[in-house]
Amino acid sequence: MKPMRMLAATAMALVLASTAQAQVKIALDSPADLQGSGSYVWAHAFATHLNENGMEAEEYQRGALGGDDEVFDQVSQGLLEVGMAPLNIVASIDPLIFGLRLPYFFADMEEVDRALYDGDMLARINEATTPAGVRVLGVNTVGPATGIFNTRRPVTSVEDMAGLRMRALDESQIDLFAAWGAAGTIVAWAEVPNALQTGVADGYLNPAFVPLLFGHTEFIKHFTEAAISPSLRITIASEDWYQGLSDDERAIVDAATDAANAANRAWLGTQDGVIDQLIAAGVEVVELTPEARAAFQAASEATYTDGVLTAEQIAAWEAAIGR
Repeated sequence: MKPMRMLAATAMALVLASTAQAQVKIALDSPADLQGSGSYVWAHAFATHLNENGMEAEEYQRGALGGDDEVFDQVSQGLLEVGMAPLNIVASIDPLIFGLRLPYFFADMEEVDRALYDGDMLARINEATTPAGVRVLGVNTVGPATGIFNTRRPVTSVEDMAGLRMRALDESQIDLFAAWGAAGTIVAWAEVPNALQTGVADGYLNPAFVPLLFGHTEFIKHFTEAAISPSLRITIASEDWYQGLSDDERAIVDAATDAANAANRAWLGTQDGVIDQLIAAGVEVVELTPEARAAFQAASEATYTDGVLTAEQIAAWEAAIGR
């Protein structure tokens, strides 16, 4: 672990140790908004089920227990029971989960769930992550499919991406932007508003609700409904904690996970009005033509095995969907 992350984890351990030993602590990754945040819908339904069934659970607001890296470290060390997190946080252990981020690979959340549960891909992901102390409890939809936001101009075709510098989550997303003719720069989420306002980045990929939830519509002025991929995050849990539960407690946690998944998927069906909210906030919305979307898809496919996933891993995801 890096020295600064070790210090942060040590300091946070003192905070976490002050809570009741039996309490299930849940680190949030978004504002506590049941209308606007699918991640919070999942976390709140999970906590509610635990509390209603005799397991005390408490939500900790976004950032209270550290950033994504700190939450991951605490979960892997058994200092924190549950954290809401980005997909890529467990890709440092094994990249298989990146299949969920392949552009234009999944048609919808039904295909995602089919692959995860009927096709046993969640179990395969956990085969790699649990020896490192981290269990992926669930995969959470955080909104309609990802689109392209930017501060500069409407994007109606892949050619319009030329000259844009996009905020990237990691190197794999930089490769995707390069395939589209754009540039990418890795920016931590907390620094995104400043990056967009100063021109360090011109935009980002996210579902439509994100600028509304985080107050970015003052400087984000263009959104392209590109339907790149389902918008997903994950819930991670300490494997030491999970295995240390009694059989009855583990059954309650598993049932809470099922309840949270159901609430999260039901919430997705309420998000039809988000585009109207963007327009009302002054964001110009572009819907890609079928031809333009096909061009984005063709350009994206070259990145599938470009240092992220092997051909065998992609084939496993395809088989899990039933293709």
